[in-house]
Amino acid sequence: MSESKSHLASAKVSLNKRPELPLIWILPIIALLVSGWLVYKSILEKGPTITIRFATAEGLEIDKTKIKFLNVEIGRVTNITIDNDLKTILVTAAIKRGSENLLHEQTTFWVVRPQIGLAGVSGLGTLLSGAYIETKPGDGQDRRHFVGLEAPPVVRFTQEGRYYHIETNELGSLRAGTSIHFHGIHVGEVTGYTLIPESGLIQLSVFINAPYDRFVRKNTRFWNDGGIDFTANAEGIKVRTSPLSALLTGGIAFEASNDDDISQVAPENSVFTLYKDYAQTTQNTYKDTLRYVMYFNGSVRGLTEGAPVQVRGITIGIVRSINLEVDDQSSAIRIPVVVDISLDRIKEMSKDIVNDDQALIAALVNKGLRAQLQTGSLITGQLLIDLDFYPDSKPREIIKTGKYPEFPTIASSLEQFSNSAKVIMNKLSKLPLYELTTELNKTLQSLQKTSIAATQMLNASKTTLNTADKTISTAAKTLTTADQALVAAQQTLNTFKPGSDSQYQLQQMLQELTQAASSIRQMADILEQQPEALIRGKQQP
Repeated sequence: MSESKSHLASAKVSLNKRPELPLIWILPIIALLVSGWLVYKSILEKGPTITIRFATAEGLEIDKTKIKFLNVEIGRVTNITIDNDLKTILVTAAIKRGSENLLHEQTTFWVVRPQIGLAGVSGLGTLLSGAYIETKPGDGQDRRHFVGLEAPPVVRFTQEGRYYHIETNELGSLRAGTSIHFHGIHVGEVTGYTLIPESGLIQLSVFINAPYDRFVRKNTRFWNDGGIDFTANAEGIKVRTSPLSALLTGGIAFEASNDDDISQVAPENSVFTLYKDYAQTTQNTYKDTLRYVMYFNGSVRGLTEGAPVQVRGITIGIVRSINLEVDDQSSAIRIPVVVDISLDRIKEMSKDIVNDDQALIAALVNKGLRAQLQTGSLITGQLLIDLDFYPDSKPREIIKTGKYPEFPTIASSLEQFSNSAKVIMNKLSKLPLYELTTELNKTLQSLQKTSIAATQMLNASKTTLNTADKTISTAAKTLTTADQALVAAQQTLNTFKPGSDSQYQLQQMLQELTQAASSIRQMADILEQQPEALIRGKQQP
């Protein structure tokens, strides 16, 4: 009993000792602190909430799709709903604090997706990371509700250059993104197009990259460069090909005008005209022109609108229209060709003579200036109008009987040749061809009879010549025999005594034989040289 009491007396109770925290609460406390820090950080980074209206939600995901500017994340999609019109969707996005200065009236948004087309490949990075929303800051007041673009803009806002406008009456294959070339180099794109209600023309908005924008000047000409230009005119046949990309997707090209000062770059948003092809850009633009009408008696086939009017190879005008007129009283047909003539170059040569353009033309016409159709190209058959002086032509003056003054003309070279041929044919038609043909037939019949007689005579001559050949052969044999006889006679003569009568008679006989042989030899030589002597006799030398 005493032992138990002593044991109980040794126990001590400490009332001031604090209770210890269990280790199991450490982790929740740390998680709470981290969560609080994240909430505090998100509150600090939280910016405005915006809504963007798109046509489709393809590729967009809640809490995954990012909003980027210059490839830097400035927000994230938080919600996607269908709009009340049941045609579009509303994308709600949270923008980070500090990026609200990008949200203005002209700020644009678009979805970046992988795209493959004839113009190229874009957005390949989204194949792994997914689609995202790109933004382009704009000016204006602050705004929180936007309408997204259906397609990405062609030109990045960081690209330096200038915007211009090009007007055309036919869009063709031109679209946003169509390439613009300068000497075959890609220098810009078409950013869009609109229809002008007042004029009915289509206005293209284009962007020319720096430093190529300095080549766009006051008189720069743009043309449709989307194919192969095949031109056949009075100057011949020309073929001009476009770059391969332009052949596939269309394109626009331009050239710098040599007439403009290099330092005079066209102001931004200047309006230009889009020409149909390159050939139209090379045509001269005539100012302060005089309009005349020309009447040609012959055919004007090969003469087209736009054909040049030249003075000794220098173009000073252009054909504006070609019509057809019929006189009700005489039923005569006339072809009025209306031309525009510019006298800028002629003035420089004769500015001291007259100061008025019409008076200058009248003075030149009085000196023999006439218009004539000429062939510009033998390959295409295209015609042009050539002005030159013909002093021998009939005197004419500029007369005005209709809407325009009439410019005197002369027949073309081909027409003059045709008229000369007609005159010759008329003269031939007046000749007594039937009588001449009858006499010619009689003459031919006489010649035919003469030819037959000559043929018969030639055949007889051939027979006589053959006989002569045989006679010559016989004479030759006779001469050979005579020579042998002479030799034998000489041998016989040698056997006689000298001075005897037999020897003398034999010598006389040998001389006669020698003379006979000489005569036969001469006759053989003559027949050999002149066989016809048997018929005509010996010709005198």
